[in-house]
Amino acid sequence: MVGLRMFVFSSITVNGASMDPTLQDREKIIGLKLGEIHRFDIVTFDAPDNPGTDYIKRVIGLPGETVSYKNDQLYINDKAYSEDYLDQYKSELTDDLPLTMDANMSEDFSVKVPEGSYFVLGDNRRVSKDSRFIGSIERDKIDSNAKFVIWPLNQMGTV
Repeated sequence: MVGLRMFVFSSITVNGASMDPTLQDREKIIGLKLGEIHRFDIVTFDAPDNPGTDYIKRVIGLPGETVSYKNDQLYINDKAYSEDYLDQYKSELTDDLPLTMDANMSEDFSVKVPEGSYFVLGDNRRVSKDSRFIGSIERDKIDSNAKFVIWPLNQMGTV
């Protein structure tokens, strides 16, 4: 069992609101340590700004891509992408500000993802400490790819 936890899967407890509404504070998740990372996967990694802490975020940009936001719309290499998982949050906004802004509070921004790295964002963009603040995450810093919610039981299922 120890070997499986070291090399195949990990148990993660969500801490905070950065992935709301997709993942809730205190939910328990199983992440796989094997396999490829794809756009929109939810991954865990060692927090570069807080050693000993893990972050859980969604992969937006892959190595070598240019990630842009214009008027709250995601573009990857100038192609528009839908972020349906954000619809609930966007519908609940009561101000005229976009959900996604960069670290300087700019609504329109663009970032080139370095080779071997990933651009990650929390779903709760207004409170998430993510690649907009800590930079892209190198592949070897990613611990697991979140796949299953196991607790609480009423939330059990795939991520």
